[in-house]
Amino acid sequence: MKISAVCTGSAERLPGKKYKTGIFKQSVNGAVMIDAEGLVGDAICNRTYHGGADQAVYVEGSRTLDWWSGELGKPVTPGTFGENLVIEGLDNRDVAVGDRFIAGDLVLEVTSARIPCATFAAKMEDPRFVKRYTKAGRPGIYCRVLAGAIVEAGMPVTYQPFSGARVTMPEMMETFGKKLSPEDRERYLAAPIHYKLRAQLEA
Repeated sequence: MKISAVCTGSAERLPGKKYKTGIFKQSVNGAVMIDAEGLVGDAICNRTYHGGADQAVYVEGSRTLDWWSGELGKPVTPGTFGENLVIEGLDNRDVAVGDRFIAGDLVLEVTSARIPCATFAAKMEDPRFVKRYTKAGRPGIYCRVLAGAIVEAGMPVTYQPFSGARVTMPEMMETFGKKLSPEDRERYLAAPIHYKLRAQLEA
């Protein structure tokens, strides 16, 4: 595996909307610093739902983007889904909470799946895209930064699976907002899940 693209964006207004969003990302040439809050210089507009320590970096796998290119009938270029990193050779469906991506000195730990929102649908110019994305079962990947570093496209990536019970990205999407069985709740809490989800499950 390797980093095939590093993407950042600035605050932009969606057509017909009053608010600004940081979902418009473009791949960049050269190195970018990633710290505990994400990619330095990358716009995060609505911090209630985006960014923060456990959503610092948003990852998409190249195999997943290739699948979407076929599904949509057009190229899905890096940054299209608002992702920060594209990892070559990765299929989002294989990823679970606690898995780690290591590139040079950078260490990312998976915390949760990307749940699509109205802004994402507007960006894709498809009001039904939230349902379409959910049905596809290939959600993007949010990570916390365990060790920050400067990264750039082309860097090799080591994929380190979580040693405990697996909570995959498709499962997280499927169970979002639903009550878990006692067994599933215990399994989720045993993984390094996003702090907001942990608080909900421990309430």
